[in-house]
Amino acid sequence: MITKNSRCKVALLTIALVMSWLPMMMAQNVPSPEDVYGFKVGADYKLADYTQIEDYLSKLDGASDRVKKMEIGTTVLGRKMYILFISSEENLKQLDKWKDISTKLARVQVTEDEALKLSEEGKAIVWIDGGMHSTELAHGQMTSELAYTLATSETTEMKKIRDNVITILMPVMNPDGLDIVVDWYRKNMGTAYETSRPPILYHYYMGHDNNRDWFMNTMPETYNVTKILYNEWYPQIVYNHHQSSPSWTKISLPPYADPVNPKIHPAITAGVSEVGSAMTKRFSLENMPGAIADNFYTMFWNGGGRTVPYYHNMIGILTEVGHTSPTPRFYDPEKLPKTVAGGTPTDGTDIMYPDPWKGGESHFRDAVDYMLTATWATLDLAADRKSNYLHNIYKMGASAIEKSKKEGPFAYVIGKEQWDAFESVNLVNVLLKGGIEIEKATKNFETNGKKYEAGSYVIYTAQAFRPYLMDLLEKQNYPTRFQYPGGPPDTPYDLAGWTLPMQMGVSVDKIAEPFEIASEKVSDAASYYEGTVKGNASFGYLLSANSNASVIATNKVLKAGGTAYKTKASFKSGKTTYPAGSYIVSGGSASVDDLAAEYGLEVIGLSAEPKVEMTKIHAPKVGLYKSWVSNMDEGWTRFIMDEYEFETDTLHDKDIQTKDLSQYDVLILPSQRPKSILHGNSPLEMPEKFTGGIGLEGSVALSNYVKNGGTLMAFDEASNYVIEQFGLPMKDATEGADSKEFFIPGSLIKTGFDTTHPLAFGMQDTVSVSFNKSRAFVIDKQDKKGEGGTEDIKDAPAPEVEVIANYAEKDLLMSGWAMGEKKYIAKKPAMVRAKYGKGSVVLFAFRPQFRAQPRGTYKLIFNTIFEGAAK
Repeated sequence: MITKNSRCKVALLTIALVMSWLPMMMAQNVPSPEDVYGFKVGADYKLADYTQIEDYLSKLDGASDRVKKMEIGTTVLGRKMYILFISSEENLKQLDKWKDISTKLARVQVTEDEALKLSEEGKAIVWIDGGMHSTELAHGQMTSELAYTLATSETTEMKKIRDNVITILMPVMNPDGLDIVVDWYRKNMGTAYETSRPPILYHYYMGHDNNRDWFMNTMPETYNVTKILYNEWYPQIVYNHHQSSPSWTKISLPPYADPVNPKIHPAITAGVSEVGSAMTKRFSLENMPGAIADNFYTMFWNGGGRTVPYYHNMIGILTEVGHTSPTPRFYDPEKLPKTVAGGTPTDGTDIMYPDPWKGGESHFRDAVDYMLTATWATLDLAADRKSNYLHNIYKMGASAIEKSKKEGPFAYVIGKEQWDAFESVNLVNVLLKGGIEIEKATKNFETNGKKYEAGSYVIYTAQAFRPYLMDLLEKQNYPTRFQYPGGPPDTPYDLAGWTLPMQMGVSVDKIAEPFEIASEKVSDAASYYEGTVKGNASFGYLLSANSNASVIATNKVLKAGGTAYKTKASFKSGKTTYPAGSYIVSGGSASVDDLAAEYGLEVIGLSAEPKVEMTKIHAPKVGLYKSWVSNMDEGWTRFIMDEYEFETDTLHDKDIQTKDLSQYDVLILPSQRPKSILHGNSPLEMPEKFTGGIGLEGSVALSNYVKNGGTLMAFDEASNYVIEQFGLPMKDATEGADSKEFFIPGSLIKTGFDTTHPLAFGMQDTVSVSFNKSRAFVIDKQDKKGEGGTEDIKDAPAPEVEVIANYAEKDLLMSGWAMGEKKYIAKKPAMVRAKYGKGSVVLFAFRPQFRAQPRGTYKLIFNTIFEGAAK
């Protein structure tokens, strides 16, 4: 006979069995990537495109209660961007709670006692992304399997991770680029160019520089992520997957190389090494050799997906994994080098490479496995130490606030009175995007002996992200480092100096002593100052030459059928004197009142034609050279042309050679090596359609264009191409310089401008320019020496070269690192205009538009374009 007690036991046993089977049954109902793609992630010769990945993410989200998909914005080309929240079912039901805890701790919005309690209660937040650099193919594929495994695996480790961590996974950070590269690979599979890279930028504007935009946030892809990281979720660990590792290794991981930026909290440096150590140990225990550390990547530069987190008290991780292509490769073990990565031995005696990889077959799946293993090591560590990580981010933020009180400064003030108020507000918005807390004065105030208007911005340094604030506003002092005693300099990872007020031409006052003001918190994007239109505009509207916004407004008026002039000298109207280079616009369908309001412009109405010489300009038409050697400087230039409303045509090599160039007011050559411009890609590396460069035919076409009255502009390296091909009477002063004597690896250099020259109208007389292993010019002089003596002969005609800017005579280095600058570039021309036939060439020894950061030198480009468009 079955008793009531027996029936209860059977029922309980049945429930227990069902509960134990339920996760397995659920996992069986969740599709794997292979189910959707039709192949295993990492399979030889196989890649999923973004449509397939979107499809899989939707199916995974719909099938699993442990996954929540969220759209966070769109790309430049309109594709949707997603993140996945992956955790336990219970955790995902309380996402707002975990987000609130993370915010309070990261922003230091609670007391120490409350922080301890919240650290125990909260969940570790870990950000993981793939697919940023699209030619690094494995990570954009791997993230699908990562999401599936994390959501469905019932191992003890995965359960622990889901219980203790909120994983924010970004499967593909650059969807546009993924499709470009996947399409290129598929089209070239089975050909000699199977493993080549596309001949175009895989981000529409930035290409590989999409990992260089993380404090400017110029692109939607960057800002969509930045909002999540520094304004909403505040993860304690931010992990960027990248490729490729040094030759004959499998993965490059932390700890990183020296130097470290002293503004970063030392606990971050230790935390990065802790994660790297966990990875190395896991690879060793799973018999996965080839993990190397202390390799090239440093912790000094601010601006990358891995490095910006450091300045927000977050542990930033980058790993570089070998084998970027789905095409297999073989490494002959007999050819194993004795050292890798610039000198690391491969015999297992180096502490940073204790388990060398010895070669053999290498497959795309290997890269996927190494990425997954590194990720599990990171998430396992975060799960084990979740309370510690939560409390640490609080303690580092609290330390930053305390440091502000002890060391100062008390605040920074960005006053309303600026050379270009448009750019001062842009600077405020750069800081806001990065999570900096900013106040706007509601009344006039005075501090440190200076008066400020209401509307000025005040940034108190007593905030959790103080390191980020100070690193962007203060000059960089990069340490002098050499590869070995007496050897060449140790090149910094990316840049050595990037101070934003210097680059953007904005005055920022540092205030040491405390003060009080009436203010309101800037909670969203800062609006441009209220625009004004004053006076009778019977003749037209005057726009300041100082403001970059005047260029946008002028171009919009011209496109709307209006008229525009630029004044060639200063003039007086009423009691006010207006500087040379002012814009005067009228007519057309564009509303000047609307433009003034949109960009915060102070517009002056002119009742009569001013008594000053003026140049009439039409809507400029720009031709921008675009090599089939993908060039990021071209992309950034194109971005600025689009942003400032210039009509721009892309000109490839054949266009330069065959098109009627006379239709263009200005042609622009972005910075590119002369040999690369001239010869382009080799048939050994690219299909025939994308080989060759401008060549002799194109060089002749450019020469004829200028001789017939055109204007040619060339940036940095491209200036050497023009000098060589046109036979201009000048040369590069830095050519052949030994790096032991002359070295400026991405720094800001003081430069003086002749502001009476039309191409420098609206410029401040002294600014910083972005010098990235750039150059200086020397203008040729007649040589009257012969056989050791001096000849008494007549002077030859002087070269028709106008110097618009010279590097400073002394104190050249404004931010970063420089060696030999006084000997090689001091007082030498940095920007010139040379007459050539009926036209002219304008040469920049630097890049005035570098990564869309040096807003203070944009006007040099705009002035040149409008000069070319003058009637």
